Amino acid sequence: MFQTFDVIGGPANGRKHLPLLRKALDRLGLDGMIVPHEDEWRNEYVPPAYDRLAWLTGFTGSAGMAIVLKTEAAIFVDGRYTIQARDQVDQKLFDQRDIADQGPHKYIRERGRGAKIGFDPLLLSPDQLDALKAAAKDAGASLQPLRPNPIDETWQNRPPAPAASVVPHPDEYAGESAVSKRRRLGETIAAEGADAAIIASPASIAWLFNIRGGDVARTPLPLGEAILRADGRADLFLAPEKVSRELKAFLGNEVAVRSPDELDEAIAALKGQRVRVDPGSASAWHFDALEKVGAQIKRGVDPVVLPRATKNETEIAGTRKAHARDGAALTRFLHWLATEGQSGKVDEIEACKRLEAFRAETGALKDLSFDSISGAGPNGAIVHYRATVKSNRKLKRGSLFLIDSGAQYLDGTTDVTRTIAIGRPSPEMRDRFTRVLKGHIALSRVRFPKGVSGHQLDALARMALWEAGLEYEHGTGHGVGSYLGVHEGPHRIAKHPHAQPLEPGMIVSNEPGYYKEGAYGIRIENLQIVTPPAPIAGGEREMLGFETLTLAPIDRRLVVKAMLTKDERIWLNAYHARVREVVGPKLKGAEGAWVEEATAEI
Repeated sequence: MFQTFDVIGGPANGRKHLPLLRKALDRLGLDGMIVPHEDEWRNEYVPPAYDRLAWLTGFTGSAGMAIVLKTEAAIFVDGRYTIQARDQVDQKLFDQRDIADQGPHKYIRERGRGAKIGFDPLLLSPDQLDALKAAAKDAGASLQPLRPNPIDETWQNRPPAPAASVVPHPDEYAGESAVSKRRRLGETIAAEGADAAIIASPASIAWLFNIRGGDVARTPLPLGEAILRADGRADLFLAPEKVSRELKAFLGNEVAVRSPDELDEAIAALKGQRVRVDPGSASAWHFDALEKVGAQIKRGVDPVVLPRATKNETEIAGTRKAHARDGAALTRFLHWLATEGQSGKVDEIEACKRLEAFRAETGALKDLSFDSISGAGPNGAIVHYRATVKSNRKLKRGSLFLIDSGAQYLDGTTDVTRTIAIGRPSPEMRDRFTRVLKGHIALSRVRFPKGVSGHQLDALARMALWEAGLEYEHGTGHGVGSYLGVHEGPHRIAKHPHAQPLEPGMIVSNEPGYYKEGAYGIRIENLQIVTPPAPIAGGEREMLGFETLTLAPIDRRLVVKAMLTKDERIWLNAYHARVREVVGPKLKGAEGAWVEEATAEI
């Protein structure tokens, strides 16, 4: 299960592949090409066969874009990946720029004057494409759709397309039958004046049909698409080699399982019908195909997204069990770090493997939920760092070690980060850690009225850092699925504006951090679930809140007690009491004794 730590990207990719792509574009009469990170299904974590950005540039992060022109090229990444891209991408070949603030669009306006630039319509959303076309128009350039993708035709020794079997996800974990889901959401489609909806997101496919797959690393997704009709019937498009007789029997007669090659034909049959399509998950190709056959396009959010995000009672009970199980495994690992891990001889890769071994010993582990971020010393300052044989560092005394990891269980998905002192931490490390902890506690304790979004809460997690002139360049919280993606919308907690309110049953991470480049990184992450509205004594309206799901000790050696308020100390002590209550009985011997000490009151 543990992946080898060979670099699959790196600067050599650009040196080898950029000239090949330029030759292919020249044969097509094009001056350039837009290469996004996303694949045909808008996945964040892209299967190797579709990771075209990594093939071209060497960058292996989960978000980014490249633009190639005849004599220059650029790569665009966000603040999470600034350091990583600098290490993985040949800076002489690719000008590295910030993807925020319309970076690719500015580049086209500045550099693409008069150019003919290609794009793959399956890899861009219609909104992305419209914005890029507007930039091209300003530059006197034009964008040309490309099918097939010239990268695919140029890519030698391309990995095979994923073909994992698709399997049922039992109702005992899903909490609602697929028949009920289809009919319920079909009614929603009808109520909004549509005859059918295109479901293009693999996560929505998995949830709607109560199926799981293995096409995407660390996420049990089947790559496929569906057309859901207002009466609850559906066409489900899956590669034939993934489909068994048992799966067809499970799906029932109301679901027609078809080959992806038949999607064009199925869309043609929607002529004259009102079709709901989500511009956030469907591609520009879907919109073009529907327009060509004369369907009436109704733009709207994928009808599965919100029901998937607001977990039902069965999913909530399952995630509590998963976090208790996972918390015991993580606490065993933290005990190991507090003993053997303090020697200065343990390295990042060994730590990763040891944590996975503890999770595997639960007997319930299906997979990791993402490749663990195991960063010692300065590597901890790389937000989405991934240890390799080349970068692997020892956990040296007097440093910090950041471990961000998670697991996939049938009853839930976990994601947790702990920062651990190796040896004696410096006063600065303790100050920064305590400020991050104060932000984490503020976001755990907050009560808020219905209609509030995560954007409105984000500043709470940053206040203690801002007071010291400090900041972090990533979001504070992302949604998490139920044995699905570790990153799930539509909700999040972030500085960037977004309107989706937090609703009961949504799981979201709480992960403020601080990163000192070249020195250390700090992040404290728990998952928490939005609780139903409840009264506050003396209040005038009911308020929502959060229940913390993750259960594992927070390193008390890094906490400056005097910097915490009375209420913050009460929260930390109560949290550790819950860890002792839930996780403690699952541990024995030295591990059990250690958790008592690690969660003692401060």
